[in-house]
This record gives sequence, structure tokens and C-alpha cells, in this order.
Amino acid sequence: MIGLGIILIAELLLFLKVEPIPTFFTPIVWTGYILAVDSLVFKMRGESLIRNRRGEFLFMFPLSLLVWLCFEAYNLHLKNWHYINLPANSWVRWLGFCWSFATILPAILETTELYSSLRLFEIPIRRFTVQKGHLLLFGSLGFLLLLFPLVLGYQYAKYLVTAIWVGFPLFFDPINRSLGRPSMIGRAEEGSLGLFFQLFAAGLTCGLFWEFWNFWAHSKWVYDVPFGQGIKLFEIPLIGLLGFLPFALGEYDIYYLLAFRRKND
Repeated sequence: MIGLGIILIAELLLFLKVEPIPTFFTPIVWTGYILAVDSLVFKMRGESLIRNRRGEFLFMFPLSLLVWLCFEAYNLHLKNWHYINLPANSWVRWLGFCWSFATILPAILETTELYSSLRLFEIPIRRFTVQKGHLLLFGSLGFLLLLFPLVLGYQYAKYLVTAIWVGFPLFFDPINRSLGRPSMIGRAEEGSLGLFFQLFAAGLTCGLFWEFWNFWAHSKWVYDVPFGQGIKLFEIPLIGLLGFLPFALGEYDIYYLLAFRRKND
């Protein structure tokens, strides 16, 4: 597979310190990862994002960049991570940023499609209906979680990075449900928790790969969170891995809020 080949060659050239691979290692291996996972999905389903929904796939890249810049804006206040060993030239630096950030959403959604193709985590439940009042309650809670880190001083806000990860799906999923767009609430109402856990698994899978590859990269991020520094996995405090679970939910919700169109829309 081309994607797997890109990953293996990039890792070899990284350890041989052949530039520009060490500097651009993160976006290169994630491009390979996306291609490799899409290929696996195509072999199992006979269709995939790249092969059959190319317009949808290509839209993920600028949207991924836009969404992650929102998280970077939060980080200007929270200061939970920073980047090191970046290229001195600003144009090259921003090329690396944009390329890296653009791979985040496609990686999560491709991995979710992989777990869906494998029919993993399909957990049937009794059908039910979420009332509008509950949707409003969930959305309001999500809004408050997104707002609190911005209005509190840095000495308090830096502890609330988890509120942001959780706030995005709590805020956006009820909106998607109300608009009739794909949502985790809607899927649960239909009698399945599969999507919820497939996204959780995709978030954790991508999180582990993000941290593993980031650890070896030359240009990389490091964490400044004020808790959990004693026990780490690669660069991340071990407890921080839990943040990738709701992060994947939020990425899914934002994508389908902005990209999904019904045939009669």
C-alpha cells in the first residue's frame, strides 16, 4: 500500500536524519496513515472516502485546519502546549502547521470508518426519543464548558482543557440532532451505541499514534498542563489520553454540522 510505504520510508529517513523528513515528519506520516486506512476500508467495503466520496474527503482538509485553529486560539489563553524546533522561515513553518492541522479530521473520520467496516463496538440498545428540553440542556452545558475557560483568568483556565474537549460534542451534537443531521444522539435513538464507541476508539487510536510519532519527530509539540506530569506516555501525561475520546466526538459533530447535506436540502 502506498500509505504504508510512506510511513515506513518516513520513519527510516527520520532516524537517518535526512531533511526535510525530521522537520515535516508529523504531516508526512499522517498523510500515509490516512491513505493506508482508506485503502483498508476500500478492501473491506468496496468503497471509501477517497475512492467514492472524493469531494467530501477533500473538504475535510480545510475544515480540519479551521477547527484546529480554534483549539490553537484556546491554547493562546490556556497555554497547555507549545511547539519546539520549528523552521526559522515563517512560510515553511506555516506550511508545516497547515499541513499537519489539515490531517487531523480526515484521520479521525477514516479511522471511524475502519472500525465501522469491521463492525466493532456495535452495541444495540432500546430505541428512545430525546426531548427538545434535554437537547437544550445538553447544548447549554456544552456552551458553558466552552465559555468558562475563556472568561476565567489563566491561573484557573489552564486546568480546564478537559472542559473544551467535552464541551464541543455536548454543544454541537444536540444542534445536529435538531437539524436532522448525523449525530450520536440520533444514532442512539435508533437503537445503537456503535457510532459513539467507534469514535471513542478512533480518538484513542489516533491519539496513541499522534503521541508516538510526535515523540520521535524533530519539530514537535510538548505539553505544559499543570497536572499529571509524573506519569507520561511519550510526551503526554497519561491521563491526557482520555481527552482524545471526546475530541473525536467533537470533530465528528463539527464536520457533519458544516459539511452534511440532505438530498432535499
